[in-house]
Amino acid sequence: MYLEKTSLAEHQKKKMRQLSGGMKRRVGLVQALLNEPEFLILDEPTTGLDPEERIRIRNLLVDFSKKRTVLFSTHVVEDLAACSRLTVMKKGEFLYTREVSELLQMAKGHIWVGTVKNEEEARMWEQNCHITSKQYTESGLRVKIIGGEKPELDCAQPEITLEDAYMYLMNREAKD
Repeated sequence: MYLEKTSLAEHQKKKMRQLSGGMKRRVGLVQALLNEPEFLILDEPTTGLDPEERIRIRNLLVDFSKKRTVLFSTHVVEDLAACSRLTVMKKGEFLYTREVSELLQMAKGHIWVGTVKNEEEARMWEQNCHITSKQYTESGLRVKIIGGEKPELDCAQPEITLEDAYMYLMNREAKD
């Protein structure tokens, strides 16, 4: 079952040295899952996997965690989007340990999306605001801003993602 869910079934007769790095990571994951432990610790389980495999592994881990505890250490925030509870650590200190939905609520009203003309204007805004992303569009450079209050820019509040909430938490901690 785990071989199929990790796309390894067709490679089951191969020796480890014949497998790619991503396949070896998936073999290690299958080994960890085989005994169906009550508590599973995973360190960066999707590193080195292509986007399709990352999604497959995330879905497998979400299903696996329904009856167990899975401790998932990662720097890839999107890998945690399907989790219900979350703990965020920074330099060995616990910053947050609660429901993901509570973190999303905490960030609400602090994330803004607006469009500026060009990179130069974005740099001006960066002097007073924390910009977490920039994306070129037909109408200019779309920026995502984290702040305490709405910037004096024509902007709106987007739907909050886990990455937004994480960046809000980290930005808030940097100011404290």
